[in-house]
Amino acid sequence: MRFLGDLDQRLFTRVATARLPGAGPALTRLSRSADHGLLWLGAATGLAVLGGRTARRAALRGTGSLALASVTVNTVAKWTARRPRPLLDPVPPIRHLVRQPRTTSFPSGHSASAAAFATGVALECTRYGTLVAPVAAAVAFSRVYVGVHYPGDVLAGAAIGVGAAVLTCRWWPPRQVNPERERPAAPAPALPGGEGLVVFVNTGAGTPAPPLLSGLLPRAELVLCAADDDFGARLDHAVRRALARGGALGVHGGDGTVNAAARAAARHGLPLAVFPGGTLNHFALDVGVPHLEDTAAAVVRGEAVAVDLGAAVPLTGATAGEGPDAAPVEFLNTFALGLYPELVRLRERLEPRLGKWPAATLALVRVLRTAAPTELRVDGRPRRLWLLFAGNGRYVPDGFAPAFRPRLDDGLIDLRLVDGDHRLARTRVVLAALVGALGRSRVYVAERVPGVRIEDLGPMDTCAYDGEVVPAPGALRLEKRHRALVVYRPALPRNEILQQARIAAVMARRRGRGRS
Repeated sequence: MRFLGDLDQRLFTRVATARLPGAGPALTRLSRSADHGLLWLGAATGLAVLGGRTARRAALRGTGSLALASVTVNTVAKWTARRPRPLLDPVPPIRHLVRQPRTTSFPSGHSASAAAFATGVALECTRYGTLVAPVAAAVAFSRVYVGVHYPGDVLAGAAIGVGAAVLTCRWWPPRQVNPERERPAAPAPALPGGEGLVVFVNTGAGTPAPPLLSGLLPRAELVLCAADDDFGARLDHAVRRALARGGALGVHGGDGTVNAAARAAARHGLPLAVFPGGTLNHFALDVGVPHLEDTAAAVVRGEAVAVDLGAAVPLTGATAGEGPDAAPVEFLNTFALGLYPELVRLRERLEPRLGKWPAATLALVRVLRTAAPTELRVDGRPRRLWLLFAGNGRYVPDGFAPAFRPRLDDGLIDLRLVDGDHRLARTRVVLAALVGALGRSRVYVAERVPGVRIEDLGPMDTCAYDGEVVPAPGALRLEKRHRALVVYRPALPRNEILQQARIAAVMARRRGRGRS
């Protein structure tokens, strides 16, 4: 330990006495800008505002990693080590910070925050991580350069930051760049230029038709649905036009719009082209079309896969008149009973005043505090549940916050239950999720089943499917419509397509030189 301490002191002295022409003022300002994580919070805001979904995920993971690292350093590590700050004697006065830190030296909080944010961003997007990493490294180096930390403090802080970012993957794993590719292809017509494609665009949801769509598929027909239009009538019109043209139905909008179009396409046997335009785009990301260009390329080449639909089927003898239109309801993503329908209803009521994410957070807090368990029977067994969640296909991770589905044609329902019979069940399931031990919790059950029977629902119970809240029938069965919907998706991931295009261009140039 004494050897390491002496080495740390020698390295500090070497950096403190180094002369980096032109870098001194810049490093001092950079070090100061990272106080309280302001530099990284600003970077996260820039990513969220200027970037797309991937950038927003990167900003969110980076910010969460930073928060976890900061709490670890400032509430545990610093008060455990109690290492004094270095003496400023070897540091030129021009580099001294105006306000010297008053906390202990080990580990470096600035370095932990920088490493946590950079690693969190890189876990979601290597490209953004490559841009952030040099700045993070410069911040860490600046803490030694201005004389407020030993190199060992910086290395320890960086290790904590990287560990904090990696730890977030336990609760929220990074999304796969490409879904599983082994799904067999499904027949779908190739539509050069979009000939025969009718795209339903829900402009009333704040998603105007992008000019890029007309540029990619100039022969496609657009059916616009404004805020004051009859949504169902406009969607029916788009379906009739697609049937008349003998092509396919397209949809541009958020998850709710995509889900409605998917159900309509499945009923009429039309292939579906999904052009993501919402905030979350769950289905588009899971099926493998994160960008408009991906869908357009698949439409032109006639590349598609078949996916499952979930179905909530009211049972004979149930109060079907109180159910979702007294008919089977097909869902593309999820079905839920218990806390979730009330959460959705409260979020939608608060959203116009607070915005989507603040409303969702406040709704969750209120529902966890005031909701009561739902009593029902699951496959004949009496249960008292806080939540019954059913996913159309297996969601990962297996923990409290399922994020995505590797494939959509597995024929299974992802069933998750939070038991209401145990004492402090809500608190226990939240704590188990936070420490990554949900799989061992007695109040949480997760299994994959081909179907499940749900009975004895009360007249006041509601269910939510794909974000829509409706009264629940007295009894229903959740089952799968296996490979019921054909969706356009490129046969190869975008990076492989681009690589093949580059190889083809090189070969064409070589052939041209050979002929000359």
